[in-house]
Amino acid sequence: MAETPEIEALTPYARSLGITLERWDDGTPVLSVPFEETVEGRPEHYHGGATGGLLETAGYAALRAELARQDRVATLKPINITVQYLAAGKSRTSYALGRITKLGRRSANITVEAWQDDRARPIATAVMNVLMAEP
Repeated sequence: MAETPEIEALTPYARSLGITLERWDDGTPVLSVPFEETVEGRPEHYHGGATGGLLETAGYAALRAELARQDRVATLKPINITVQYLAAGKSRTSYALGRITKLGRRSANITVEAWQDDRARPIATAVMNVLMAEP
């Protein structure tokens, strides 16, 4: 199988925010969203929901990429998602990358980071627990 498998099409919500696949980082998709009116909360800052949507989308993208590498098919259902907002997202592009911390037969745990200019200074993080049901 390819080192960087294609991820499924983004959800309508993710597309409405302008989220796109920016690049692959060691086989994991890095997603981005430009700063536009659709993601603005208070003037010149990201809305928290847009930041949360980017984190969630990046987490699912990382999980789908790993499942594709393993030739596994599953319907993903959220158990819970916890977002930590660390700094205000300013009026520039934001990026997010998910990392799978545990991948079992029926569930997965994922951590996600969102950043802007410096990946070492995240603006938000998330922890996701996802149920993987057979289709």
